[in-house]
Amino acid sequence: MKLTGSQILMKVLKDEGVETIFGYPGGVLIDIYDELAKADIRHILVRHEQGAVHAADGYARASGRVGVCLVTSGPGATNTVTGIATAYMDSIPIVIFTGQVPTALIGNDAFQEVDIVGITQPCTKHNYLVKDTEDLARIIKEAFYIARSGRPGPVLVDIPKDVAITKVSYKAPKEVKLKSYKPTYKPNMKQLEKAVKLIQNAEKPMIFAGGGVILSKASSELTDLARKTQIPVTTSLMGLGAFPATDPLWLGMIGMHGTYRANMSTGACDLIIAVGVRFDDRVTGKTDVFAAQAKIVHIDIDPTSIRKNIPVTIPVVGDCKITLGLLNNLIDQADLGNIEKRRKKWLEHILEWKNTMPLAYEQRDVIKPQYVIEKLYELTRGEAIITTEVGQNQMWAAQYYHFDQPGRFITSGGLGCMGFGLPAAIGAQVACPEALVVDIAGDGSIQMNIQEMATAVQCGLPVKVVILNNRYLGMVRQWQELFYEKRYSATCMDHAPDFVKLAEAYGAVGLRATKPEEVETVLSKGLFSPNTVIMDFAVEPEECVYPMVPAGAPITEMLLV
Repeated sequence: MKLTGSQILMKVLKDEGVETIFGYPGGVLIDIYDELAKADIRHILVRHEQGAVHAADGYARASGRVGVCLVTSGPGATNTVTGIATAYMDSIPIVIFTGQVPTALIGNDAFQEVDIVGITQPCTKHNYLVKDTEDLARIIKEAFYIARSGRPGPVLVDIPKDVAITKVSYKAPKEVKLKSYKPTYKPNMKQLEKAVKLIQNAEKPMIFAGGGVILSKASSELTDLARKTQIPVTTSLMGLGAFPATDPLWLGMIGMHGTYRANMSTGACDLIIAVGVRFDDRVTGKTDVFAAQAKIVHIDIDPTSIRKNIPVTIPVVGDCKITLGLLNNLIDQADLGNIEKRRKKWLEHILEWKNTMPLAYEQRDVIKPQYVIEKLYELTRGEAIITTEVGQNQMWAAQYYHFDQPGRFITSGGLGCMGFGLPAAIGAQVACPEALVVDIAGDGSIQMNIQEMATAVQCGLPVKVVILNNRYLGMVRQWQELFYEKRYSATCMDHAPDFVKLAEAYGAVGLRATKPEEVETVLSKGLFSPNTVIMDFAVEPEECVYPMVPAGAPITEMLLV
């Protein structure tokens, strides 16, 4: 059977279980789009290629499957780079297909030619330039395998025009076996046995979980470990939802804007069990004094992440789910003694920190952004899928919306990409059509990809956007207030659009609250509308996110007011 490259692409995508592609067509993709129109694959037409990658990213995070996007050559390809870097930093499995000029023109500065393979090498897990249609099916299958296996990540496949139209004899690709790529899934049991001994002897242990727990679907194993050993749990921003936020053992998020009790516990503990984390700078603060009294067990599938930023006592390379399952088995066989009695003093100390220094704000005449998030949590009962933009809105969402389940919090962690939330919410809504999906945004970041409102409305996606509108680039303004004597250089956003009118212009619903007593009414109307909705909340302009660890300071030295 002879098929064109475009036909082969559709066939392998179907074999990989792909149901949705986010994309934007162009000249070199016409043949591929012609075949896509005949295929039983849903195509979501975005309004910008960056939006396509973020939407595929949100789809992957919400569904646990590989997200897919398709864009044209030249500017179409270069517009994807920010989205690819976002997925790379957060280890999200997506496959990006880019069109390319015919192979004979590559290197000749042809119209809309760009070396997207070279450009994206630093921010992809792997990438391919397909030079022969005979190789296309194998490469596509390899791309999906690499994207989803080991530490997940984005893989780019660049398809020249002639590869897409050439006919070749099609053979279904075999099982992928790559000699130089063999992720380690099962841990060294001797290392786990050492970890059990540390757990047995620890007086003040804590668990630090990250996005790797969610990606490996290890939340139940993590929760079992914490409860049977009575060890309190903190997570990174990316790990929110890996452990139930309503559990008594929950410490809250760790880091620059983490809770007082989480950060202080890190300074006082004698053992950290770190699972699926990178120990990035927003978590550690000053690295040479981070958890100075603690021994550290670090579990991660990526060996390059272990000891990269923080020295560890026991490194364990392995899949989080498999490793925690085996660790739980060993714990079941170990003698922990009267664990509740042993942990009592430590947990009481943590409770004292919680009671004396809780997350707090004072709601007066002007809407406080924290109040909006709290009301959102109450009305949704914590059941919504929350995406965020980046900045203060992101941190308030992390602090005041409580996540009991994995996959409910979707945010740009490593890259901190403004404009992520709306297209990611679109991807999450496509993945979970029955779910309530809410993008918590700032008035600055929402404008980065506001054009994707048209995508949501055209596709009938009832995404809700909650804008915490303070008329500033809030997080930068906060730093200018605290460290630059209130010189608000280039952070004022007084000329933002009327978001209610803008929503209506797109064919969506627009709502606004300017007083605290209007917040619940606006949220109720917006959340339970069957339409795409923007809710604009005029919040306190100079509200700051607290606690805050100044750059370069130890994590235990927080600004609290």
